[in-house]
Amino acid sequence: MSKKVHLGQLTLGGGSPVWVQSMTNTDTRDAQATLTQIRALASAGCDIVRVSVYDEACARAVRELVDGSPVPLVADIHFNHRLAIMAAENGIHKLRINPGNIGGEAHVRELADCAKAHHIPIRIGVNSGSIEKEILAKYGGPTAEGMVESALNHAAMLEKAGFEDIVLSMKASDVRLTIAAYRLASQRCDYPLHVGVTEAGLPGIGTVKSAIGIGALLADGIGDTIRVSLTGDPLPEAQAAWDILRALGMRRKGIQFVSCPTCGRTRINLPEIAERVERELKDIELPLKVAVMGCVVNGPGEAREADIGLAGGDGCGVIFIRGQEPRKVEGDLAGALIAEVRRLADSLREEAGA
Repeated sequence: MSKKVHLGQLTLGGGSPVWVQSMTNTDTRDAQATLTQIRALASAGCDIVRVSVYDEACARAVRELVDGSPVPLVADIHFNHRLAIMAAENGIHKLRINPGNIGGEAHVRELADCAKAHHIPIRIGVNSGSIEKEILAKYGGPTAEGMVESALNHAAMLEKAGFEDIVLSMKASDVRLTIAAYRLASQRCDYPLHVGVTEAGLPGIGTVKSAIGIGALLADGIGDTIRVSLTGDPLPEAQAAWDILRALGMRRKGIQFVSCPTCGRTRINLPEIAERVERELKDIELPLKVAVMGCVVNGPGEAREADIGLAGGDGCGVIFIRGQEPRKVEGDLAGALIAEVRRLADSLREEAGA
């Protein structure tokens, strides 16, 4: 198990929940535009949001961002340790740096002292595209061994400065390389791990690559916080991350949908029903399992095992509600299922408040 570090009000590692991260793509110097995106990401399910801090104007904006953010913020900084110190002094909750590119041991020690004084953890981020030349030469290119060696070398620089509130990441755009690097790191250290497949691509293939890489590691018990890296609008990153965690049963907030792939036995418009049910129940945060099934083979069993399930027949269907006798429905099957889910959700909320 990884050791714990504290990030604002969150605890990272040590058996804590796996937290969801994303990163803004606004101009950080425009604090209002950046805050708008931070709040949107938080509403979409992000527990942590990272912002780029690439000049002094960005570092000055950190105070306004921290004061207005509903979630802890991370400052992403390269090459200039003074910007990291400014961000820390302005209240940032965590720093993401590469100790090897901020100007040598004296600068690393100065930054470590500042982070320690402000109780701020530091993530060392190693990407396969930015490994040191000597390590690339040693291993003949980007390898899992080289990425982990680079990360641990950088961690040693902070450790030498008396700083150990460290988080590591070893990301690659190659899924297998990413998995291998994190598995090796989990064997060699107990620092919390920030997991992701970097430069995964556009939503679609990028989501698939992220689900494979992140999902494989989480299934192995590796990873304390995750980011799905997709090109473009960052909001889909939060949705994809939550979908990964829900699929593994690691986060239980919201509806878990089950629907069959359809075949020639299907006698209802299952895609239309499933899409409407999922769309109209997005606001429900209770951890309910809802099934939308379309045939007599697997439909009744899957529907019965869910909290609420619809099993379609020939132009009609039956609704199962937590083991009760099924009720036949005709006409607007989606509407009937949605109404039953909302009734159950209201009942559960009343019970919780009693």
